[in-house]
Amino acid sequence: MEINNISVIGSGTMGNGIAHVCGLNGFNTFLVDIDMDLLDNAVNNIELNLSKQLSKGLISKKQKNSCLNNITTTMSINDIIDSDLVIEAIPENQKIKENLFKELDIKCKTDTILASNTSSISITELSNITNRPDKVIGMHFMNPVPIMKLVEVISTKETSDSTKNSILS
Repeated sequence: MEINNISVIGSGTMGNGIAHVCGLNGFNTFLVDIDMDLLDNAVNNIELNLSKQLSKGLISKKQKNSCLNNITTTMSINDIIDSDLVIEAIPENQKIKENLFKELDIKCKTDTILASNTSSISITELSNITNRPDKVIGMHFMNPVPIMKLVEVISTKETSDSTKNSILS
């Protein structure tokens, strides 16, 4: 499966970093949170970090502008149902993550890959509450995401080769 549209749920430190990297790499990226002030703060943070990268010669002005144009903010899960990949980066609360995965499982297209940035919750447990355990994977990004070029990918016994290959490519 080719990934073109990525959604990141949670706009905190990890979420805005993940959105930054996705947008910078040319993906149409939705950044989702429950409050517009949080989203505005996240976009300001992304712009600040892009400016730092620009001043260090790591990116061009064109790349900075393109990244910002690639990121759209929303407070509605309904805006991301056509995503190819949804990366959850919300607080480490298993019940909240499970509820989110249940909602995503129902609302997203059937071939959407659901990923979690969790560092402590079982990916198997999250996958088992969905009807698509073959399309659930862990993507544990390292902080700060725009600087650390490392993502730990965690699959389960049910994660399909197709899902793994889509994430690794």
